[in-house]
Amino acid sequence: MNFLSHFYFERNNPDENMVLGVVLPDFTKNAQKDYNLYPLKIMHLFESDPLQASILQGWKKHIAVDQIFHSSEFFKAHTNELKQLILPSCENSPVKPFFLAHIGLELTLDHLLVSEGLVNINTFYDQLSGANKTALNSFLQTSSLEDTAVFFKFLNSFIASRYLFSYQKMENISYALNRICMRLWHNPFTEAQLDALTVQLEQFKNNIRKDYMSIFNDIEKSISNSR
Repeated sequence: MNFLSHFYFERNNPDENMVLGVVLPDFTKNAQKDYNLYPLKIMHLFESDPLQASILQGWKKHIAVDQIFHSSEFFKAHTNELKQLILPSCENSPVKPFFLAHIGLELTLDHLLVSEGLVNINTFYDQLSGANKTALNSFLQTSSLEDTAVFFKFLNSFIASRYLFSYQKMENISYALNRICMRLWHNPFTEAQLDALTVQLEQFKNNIRKDYMSIFNDIEKSISNSR
């Protein structure tokens, strides 16, 4: 799941450090794709600091949510559905259709949460800004990320840009997908392909609008039952 879908499960959580922890696994990868951190293997090292323990709790929640999501029938069925829709946009493109469908589904879920008012983007950014950066720095260093400057440059830019407000428009979802693909492939799409992709994503969004909340409800129920 993407940032806002993870935030959905913490939308009423007043603990900004846990909220930051919930998106931290994705943030570290966005800051530097070869970062590989495994704080859950050294959980005892964070227990003495309540702030770092909250960040760890969020990290753990992120992993649990992603595991449920990626193993769900919802994910399998709708990734395949979107893959079939976007095949024309992937013709003569280096982009793998399954990869695009996987990320496209996640961004479409974020778009729906925003457009239907189920998450508050301002609240998300406020909580990211309010999280304790000293504790975060210690958490990252303990997790073997010794030089945290690159990460904090990413985080500060992410907060300042307010980029997630762009998710309110479907054409910006296509733009975001293109930017993600550009990290892996040179010139992944033409303008015409991006225009077609926007149309295909709009159709997909309308297809899943009636039942997309089922996956959030299923994840919440699964998380609650595992406690």
